Amino acid sequence: MGNVVYAEPTGVMALVRLRPGAGGERDRVCHLVPIPETGPIPEVLVARCGAPIRCGSAELLERICGMPCEACLARAARDRRLAC
Repeated sequence: MGNVVYAEPTGVMALVRLRPGAGGERDRVCHLVPIPETGPIPEVLVARCGAPIRCGSAELLERICGMPCEACLARAARDRRLAC
């Protein structure tokens, strides 16, 4: 594998997007965010695409609303394919 590092995805994922006013409308896409299984939730979570999400600047979604983050979806699909 060389020096490529593959992170293990956690079992708990959340759908989040920036709250209105926390970013431009173009930035308000639905991200997939891994949530730590134990311990406190960090102040800044990192979406599957690498985008930092501050806890106070995001809203938790029950389902995908609006435009999904294509990079988060592609990363999740790639990781799922590697796990099989």
